[in-house]
Amino acid sequence: MSNPKDNYVVIMAGGIGSRFWPASRAEMPKQFLDILNVGKSLIRLTFERANKFIPSENILVATNKQYKELVLDHLPEIKESQVLLEPSRNNTAPCIAYAALKINAINPNAVFAVLPSDAVILYEDVFAQKMTQAFEYAAANKAIVTLGIQPTRPDTGYGYIKKQTGNSALNHQGIYEVERFTEKPNTETAQEYVDSGNYVWNAGIFIWSIKTVLESFNENAPSILETLNKEPEKYNTAEEQKYIDLVYPMTESISVDYAILEKSDCVYTIPSELGWSDLGTWNSLHSYSEKDENNNVIHANAHFVEDVSNSLIRATSERVIVIKGLDDFIVVDEPGALLIYPKQLEQEIKAVVKKVTEGKV
Repeated sequence: MSNPKDNYVVIMAGGIGSRFWPASRAEMPKQFLDILNVGKSLIRLTFERANKFIPSENILVATNKQYKELVLDHLPEIKESQVLLEPSRNNTAPCIAYAALKINAINPNAVFAVLPSDAVILYEDVFAQKMTQAFEYAAANKAIVTLGIQPTRPDTGYGYIKKQTGNSALNHQGIYEVERFTEKPNTETAQEYVDSGNYVWNAGIFIWSIKTVLESFNENAPSILETLNKEPEKYNTAEEQKYIDLVYPMTESISVDYAILEKSDCVYTIPSELGWSDLGTWNSLHSYSEKDENNNVIHANAHFVEDVSNSLIRATSERVIVIKGLDDFIVVDEPGALLIYPKQLEQEIKAVVKKVTEGKV
């Protein structure tokens, strides 16, 4: 039985969320927005979800330096020392290695979970139960545990995890060895995955002991650990930020999936039905949200829509929104920009935003 005081959570909150433009901007990314129109930001919802089974003092947030004040504003329960400030965007592996070294300096017996800051989970009690199971297994075994989401459709926007079914004793506990991680599939392959029953969605939720994490980095990505651990005595002191500012930009820019998970032979998954969505795009928000009789999702103050269907309309201003004759569109009205785009062409938005921000349009 693991000691609950040894359990920690690291919330990953450094992304820009460009697919949610123009609501999500570099200076105010989607994790700090009330994208669900419920009165709370996504990072706030993530914190409260974790806080049900992890004390606030054991919750850390990893983010970019520019978002420090936003994090502290949205999560007043945590101290500055609980916010890991990345001086450069080097993907998830260096960030997780930094978190592991920082927690190791506090409690080398710790087990910690990595949670994205921008996912939505409906069944929070089930989530807490599955996370508790994952913490127990990770504390007792050399194991990297993932919560895999039971797929409800052949979605091509998610990575998949193939589970092994040969260990009946372990499988009986609802835990499966991972055979492999797969990239985002095409529609035909995604359908095969769902039909087989052997695949779950990769939600980016990982649980592991400090010992397992550090061993995994030493085995599979040693240069990252070497770069960040030249002066371990600096962690959790007044010198930490200055030290991180110096060494962090020198780490390899690589995801934890490529650096660790796909190379490791001790990865396990717990298939979970959580009412989960990663809310990666406006389309996913439309799919997830409650709709009116015309299959519209409308988050706006004063509005008049007629002959509009299958669309998402979001307006944060007080002005009246009047729309007629639209089908299958995204309409997002923000103080600095207006987006009107066909939902089926949503994958183009990221490239269009790049052009806009570079002044090419």
